[in-house]
Amino acid sequence: MIRIYNAHFVDEHGRMLLLRGVNLGGTSKIPFAPRVELSDPRFYDDRNVSFVGRPFPLDEADEHFTRLREWGLTFLRFVVTWEAIEHAAPREYDTEFLDYVSAVIKKAGEYGFQILIDPHQDVWSRFTGGSGAPAWTLEVVGFDVTKLRATGAALLHDWNADRPPLLIWWTNYGRLAPATLFTLFFAGNEFAPETKINGSPAQEFLQQHYLDAFAQLALRLRGMPHVIGYEVMNEPSRGYIGWKNLRSSGQFKYWPTPSPYQAMLLGSGYPQRVWLKMTNDQGERVWLPGHECLWKQNGVWDVDSRGRPQLLRPAHFARGDGNDFAFRHDFYPRFAARFAETIREIDPRALIFIQGEPGEPAPRLNGAELPNMVYAPHWYDGLTLMVRRYLNHLGADMLKRRIVIGSGAIQRSFAAQLNVFRHEAQNDLGGVPVLLGEFGVPFDLHNKTLLRAADELLTTRALDRSFRALDANVMGGTLWNYSADNVHGFGDAFNGEDLSIFCRSEQKDPSDIHSGGRALRAVVRPYPRATAGTPLTLQYDWFTHHFEYEFRHDSNIRAPTEIFVPEYPYKDGFLVRVSDGSYERRDRILIYYHDPQNAIHRITIQPAGDVLLKRPKVHCIFSILPHFNRLLKFDLLPHLGWLKSCWDTNFVQKAVKSDLVSGCPSLDAISSPEDH
Repeated sequence: MIRIYNAHFVDEHGRMLLLRGVNLGGTSKIPFAPRVELSDPRFYDDRNVSFVGRPFPLDEADEHFTRLREWGLTFLRFVVTWEAIEHAAPREYDTEFLDYVSAVIKKAGEYGFQILIDPHQDVWSRFTGGSGAPAWTLEVVGFDVTKLRATGAALLHDWNADRPPLLIWWTNYGRLAPATLFTLFFAGNEFAPETKINGSPAQEFLQQHYLDAFAQLALRLRGMPHVIGYEVMNEPSRGYIGWKNLRSSGQFKYWPTPSPYQAMLLGSGYPQRVWLKMTNDQGERVWLPGHECLWKQNGVWDVDSRGRPQLLRPAHFARGDGNDFAFRHDFYPRFAARFAETIREIDPRALIFIQGEPGEPAPRLNGAELPNMVYAPHWYDGLTLMVRRYLNHLGADMLKRRIVIGSGAIQRSFAAQLNVFRHEAQNDLGGVPVLLGEFGVPFDLHNKTLLRAADELLTTRALDRSFRALDANVMGGTLWNYSADNVHGFGDAFNGEDLSIFCRSEQKDPSDIHSGGRALRAVVRPYPRATAGTPLTLQYDWFTHHFEYEFRHDSNIRAPTEIFVPEYPYKDGFLVRVSDGSYERRDRILIYYHDPQNAIHRITIQPAGDVLLKRPKVHCIFSILPHFNRLLKFDLLPHLGWLKSCWDTNFVQKAVKSDLVSGCPSLDAISSPEDH
């Protein structure tokens, strides 16, 4: 039983819980059947799909739950899309899927897992280059989903494309179809009052169907105590809300992306020049017969007497208070409260997990107004994710948009970035717990099979860097992700991503529960799962397997502290040293009984028969220069525009010459969305 007390997760004994787990799973974004490519006509037969079999077939559940429990990843952020529940038509729920996913979650409880339901979406829908909403949500406002790609209204990738530029799908947040739907969903009453769906305002229609769909799931799960809560929405987006100038492409400057006004014209059949290239020169229309651009209907633009389009309201989406952050101040909090009310009518004990837009401050909500709320932001090692390279001495502060030079400076920066979330939870959200909802690294650092062995070491080091940032903050988190059917060449089945910590292609010995695991030296690590007091410091070295934990005990707690100690890094056993008190071992759990005479307690674990191991040193000059050379040749510059600008304006050269991270220039000067 997990509850919230004094901005922490605690159990029935009052012990502070550190939740460590994984997102299950990445391939749950797409149907289990038929599993087709974009070029297959069945891709658009969206009514006749099935997600039964996600995240894995039920007869495989024992294998996967056993593996994850052995790895200590016992908190699951369980991915479910709106499309999976309601793909056929409005209010036609897939009861077979709802029954199936309930059976999977019930079995997870039998293995001791705690579950958070993640209503997952990326850039609105599978039909706008991401995942989440059913195709009919686009069609009811007039979009022809088969024309989105041709008109530039959304950027789609074939699932089996050969390493498409990573995160280019993210630019869809600024393209016509996803941006329109997010705007209608959160703020249709404000910005598109003329748009109705079956006589209802678009905002009310879309929100109500979303709420009703996940209420169907909550009804089936309310009797399962290990389902602790529900997230409002994965990585919500403001759409066009707050966009100051519709002629500007805003923050989407590292890939050819039309401005909102250009996107509206492209969708209406007017060819546009985007980054010197003519787009939609065939004059295709994205709107279904009998429909026209809904932004034209709402007075944003029109055609003059000569039939030429003209922008009437360039600041249409910035009206009202004109605040860029109106989305997180007003529109998202309003919906989050409505979502919480819907879920708690069914399951009053449910925790509600909230997050803002990636890279943006926390939404304006307060734990006193929304009790049992949890802040669950996402954070990634941005440079490793974007360029698919582990650079030991080059990193980025994704919150401040700064280049960070030096391995030590990077580690301190990562810890500081996560500490920002804790600060927001305490000071801006009224004192609520923090759970890092997503973090991880790509496992296809090289696309050549012969280099996979090198990837294992690099991904271990890269992922350990993120785990150490979590440890420095004694923060819980869920890795992105575990995909049961991840294979080489297909990855996570989402826009060329391959972040799963399990790969069936790498499973050489099915009898070995660890076979197929990736970067396990970083992933499978000891951690304090229940502490009889307040955690102070947590450290683990993946190379030496040395673990150290300090905490201050709470005299009101009588239960012992529990440390998860996996078998994987301690195959020959382990030695335990404690500052006081006593301990015992129970399977994978170290039970520690502290001496109440001492205030602070320390637990140290090391491999049995350990000898002093020295971590190999990597000298900056020899490690960073080959990486710079490789990046400049083909990886970094095409895929990360703000860093290209950084290099072109001599910022990187200056940073390389400086030993001080504080001396590195701010990337805000390069890529801040001054027009967005």
